[in-house]
Amino acid sequence: MASAFRRTIPFMNKSSTLFHSRSREKTHSGTQLALTRQRAGWEYVSFYARQVAAGESWSGRTGGDEVCLVLLSGLASIRWYAKGVWGDAQTKIVTLGPRQDVFSDYPYAVYLPPRTGFELRAKRYTELADCRSPTEKQFPPRVIRPVDCGFEVRGGGNATRQIIDILPPGAAADRLLVCEVLTPAGNWSSYPPHKHDRHAPPAEADLEETYYYRFRDEGGYGIQRLYTSQDREEQVLRVIDGDLVLVREGYHPFVAAPGIDAYYLNTLAGSFRSMAATDDPRYAHLRASWPPPDPRVPMIAKPHNGPS
Repeated sequence: MASAFRRTIPFMNKSSTLFHSRSREKTHSGTQLALTRQRAGWEYVSFYARQVAAGESWSGRTGGDEVCLVLLSGLASIRWYAKGVWGDAQTKIVTLGPRQDVFSDYPYAVYLPPRTGFELRAKRYTELADCRSPTEKQFPPRVIRPVDCGFEVRGGGNATRQIIDILPPGAAADRLLVCEVLTPAGNWSSYPPHKHDRHAPPAEADLEETYYYRFRDEGGYGIQRLYTSQDREEQVLRVIDGDLVLVREGYHPFVAAPGIDAYYLNTLAGSFRSMAATDDPRYAHLRASWPPPDPRVPMIAKPHNGPS
C-alpha cells in the first residue's frame, strides 16, 4: 500500500501542475523537459522528454528505477548492460524505429530494470520519452516493438479515441504503466471523467499520472480539466505541443480543439499494478450508451505480426 505522503499535499496551483517543454534546434541533443519525483513532490513517477541529434549518442543508467524509453520519432540503436538475476553480465544491441511521428506509426520502446546502463545512438534526429518509477524488483530488459503494443478503440461519438498500450498492467514490470492515446480533433478523451487517487483494490488504485502532449500541427491545443468531488479544487488548463500535466488527484478529462488531432503519453505508477479507476458518478452511465465510434478512429492501424 502506498504511503500517505501524496495525499497530504494540498491541491496544487497551475504552476505546479502544468510544465512546458524547452525548445531546441534539431541539430542539438538535450533534455526538452525534466520532471523528477522530487520536483513533483510525489513518490513514484519521473518523466523526461529528450532529443538526440543525428549521429550523436545519449547514455545513462537506470539507478534504482525501472525505466521505459518510448521512441516518439526517429531511428536509433540502443545497447544496454545489465547485471542481475540472469547471472552473467549481458550486453544487447537493438534498433528502435523508424518512427516518423506519434501520429503516423506505432511506437517502439525499451524496458530496462534497475542497475542497468545503456547507450542510445541516433541514426537520424530522434525524440524519446523517458518514464521512470523506483523499484526493488528485477524484470528482464527487453525491446517492445509495434507488434507487441496493444490496440483499443474506446468510447463513442465525439468521445472516441485510440489506446495503444506499451506497458500495460499485464506486462512484466513492477509499478510502471505506460500507454499512448490518440484523440481526433474536437473529441473528448479520458471520458467519462475518472479518478485513481485512493488505494481501494480491486476497484481503484492510487496512481500518480502524467499526460505528455503532442499535436499534429502547429497551433494545436486542447483543454484539460482537473477537479475533485463535486467540482471542488477545479483547474482548467490549456495544453499545447510538448506540455506535461501532472494528475495529482481527482478527475481529469481532456478535449482536443477542433481542426488538429491530439496525442498524449500517459505514465502511471502507484499503490498496486492496475489501471483501476472510479468514474465521476454523474457521468458513469455514459459507458452503457455510447453512440457508434467516430469513423476517424483508429488513427493508426495496429501492425500485423511479422518483421518490424
